Amino acid sequence: MSVVDVVLPHEVSAVADARRRLAAYLKRYRVTETASDDAQLVLSELMSNAIRYAPPLPAGEVRAAWWIDRAGIHVEVTDGCGETEPQRITDAHPESIGGRGLAIVDVLTSMWHVRTADTHRTVHAIIPN
Repeated sequence: MSVVDVVLPHEVSAVADARRRLAAYLKRYRVTETASDDAQLVLSELMSNAIRYAPPLPAGEVRAAWWIDRAGIHVEVTDGCGETEPQRITDAHPESIGGRGLAIVDVLTSMWHVRTADTHRTVHAIIPN
């Protein structure tokens, strides 16, 4: 299947835009509603983290990509590589405001990992289809 690569502004409104685009793509390929919902939630978490914790890419953007293969639904988000590395959260405090996004990603994906280069960082996740 084809890879969709989307360039979005490094702002909160980009999260909903990316989510809508992914939903339309998954509907076109007749992905189940549950898998589609999970993929949209994972994309939202990764996009939100990129916008909240990392600088934009050199032209002021963040990139999202997705595709489907035998492994599942692949979702990637690329940002300008912030100071902190995305990490698995093992025990978010019940009263903490944040810190649950990557725990959600952990639960909904079969795997996720981070690729870091000099000028950008990509978080790649696979959601079972």
